[in-house]
Amino acid sequence: MKKSKANTVSPEGYRSTCPIANLLDIVGDKWTLLVVRDLLLLNKRRYGEFQNSPEAIPTNILADRLKRLEAAGLVKKQFYQDNPPRAEYFLTPKGADLGPILKAMGKWGKQYIPGVVLPEKFLSPEIME
Repeated sequence: MKKSKANTVSPEGYRSTCPIANLLDIVGDKWTLLVVRDLLLLNKRRYGEFQNSPEAIPTNILADRLKRLEAAGLVKKQFYQDNPPRAEYFLTPKGADLGPILKAMGKWGKQYIPGVVLPEKFLSPEIME
């Protein structure tokens, strides 16, 4: 543990004791939550499926974000083919718990950004509540 500026002890590997700052350290870029969205709402599992998202995530960034999500315990990788190795990705319960955050962001975007459309699954309470 390290000391933050407020003389409090930060959790190991994090820069402060603030839960928002630490969450942003994991998912706070413009791509990571889109990968989580694709897993949670659009049932994407394979690398090529993520690449087909309308936001067109670059392959190097996609690979990095999947590794980051796996290292944080939000995603589990399972190989479905050995030669060549190919994997599918699944949200862990910890990753699925980001659902209400995505739902809140989607509702905010729908309210304040003209022309946006929410995926059908945003209306599914069992996934998002």
